[in-house]
Amino acid sequence: MSKNKIGFIGAGNMGEALLSGILKDNTFFASDVFVSDLSATRLKYIKKTYGVRITDDNKKITKTSEVIILAIKPSGVKDVLKEIASAFKREKLIISIAAGVPIELIESSLPVETRIIRAMPNTPALIKEGITALAAGRHASPEDMKIARKIFNLVGKTITVEEYLMDAVTGLSGSGPAYIFIIIEALADAGVKMGLSRQDSQILAAQTIIGSARLFFAKGQHPGQLKDMVTSPAGTTIAGLHALEQGSIRAVLINAVEKATKRSQEIGRAMLNNKER
Repeated sequence: MSKNKIGFIGAGNMGEALLSGILKDNTFFASDVFVSDLSATRLKYIKKTYGVRITDDNKKITKTSEVIILAIKPSGVKDVLKEIASAFKREKLIISIAAGVPIELIESSLPVETRIIRAMPNTPALIKEGITALAAGRHASPEDMKIARKIFNLVGKTITVEEYLMDAVTGLSGSGPAYIFIIIEALADAGVKMGLSRQDSQILAAQTIIGSARLFFAKGQHPGQLKDMVTSPAGTTIAGLHALEQGSIRAVLINAVEKATKRSQEIGRAMLNNKER
């Protein structure tokens, strides 16, 4: 991929995370990376920090890049696609990380047979611990998916799903960090209630979650089996688990993912409906 040029339309937190990843890995050379953003201040920061080429012209990004990362808010997607459509060629690959924006909307705004991949990363990508789901458009090739996986593997892990499942991914892993932060905060509050300091409680809660996740990957066992490893008869853990079940923790988390998924579906439908008006 280092022989190609890559362009970022949008240089927010997620765009910068990807930018940092591909440069540290030498996947692309800084001289072959182009970045645009609405904020001149942001562009100056990106230029100073990473030494890439900057511009406020999205058409220029499109003309000069073989791979284009659409890293903007969903509300700005339609205007940007309209702006770059005339400069877009079929041989270019566009990867969209705009949450909730269907491939169909992007396809309808760009030339026929445009190669499109939709990606749903999450915020832990900022520290190279993200998880990204990838869905291929009708004209994306296996090589296109290989390029996308290479890019997003630099900031975490990747999975491949059919596009109709992207809303569920959004509800689970896209919104998931917020759920985990609430859990960390709640566990820390519990520690404080039981006499621990706020700082110690937060460290204990966060590291417990990190360690548990890493143990899951290391062991490769069902979460229920790992739970049973720490649950002794008539012990402290089973008493705590009983309280969690009384509070319907499973139902609450399932409902949260379901609600977030349905909201993502609503956003996608609204964008498609507006496209047709």
